[in-house]
Amino acid sequence: MTQKSLDRTGMWVTTLCALHCLLLPVILPMLSLIGLSFIGEELLERVILSTSLVVGLIALVMGMRQHFRFYPLLMLFAGGFIYWHKDSLGEVGEPFVILLGASLIVAAHWVNLKLTRQVTALPTANAFQ
Repeated sequence: MTQKSLDRTGMWVTTLCALHCLLLPVILPMLSLIGLSFIGEELLERVILSTSLVVGLIALVMGMRQHFRFYPLLMLFAGGFIYWHKDSLGEVGEPFVILLGASLIVAAHWVNLKLTRQVTALPTANAFQ
């Protein structure tokens, strides 16, 4: 996979993870009726978030090799840390923590894509000779 497709995949996985966490309290009672109660397990949430962070790490490191900027990685790790600790503010604060963490992860991918595009759009020194 290319860095661009990994960034896009990371954005989608993170968005789906956030939607899963935000909608789970609403749909969990229905899931147990149809045998899908495992979707509400904490382990599944951690696996999805970990997958998102691994994809993000790979994509951002590939991007860093081109644009040499470190702050997208800081955004990814901060978002992952915040998201991982979504229960820290209790039930009332959980949706806000999820949105903040997911937003930072998605923003890290978006910034990485933008920085990579800027580098690849720059003319090379040989083009002027």
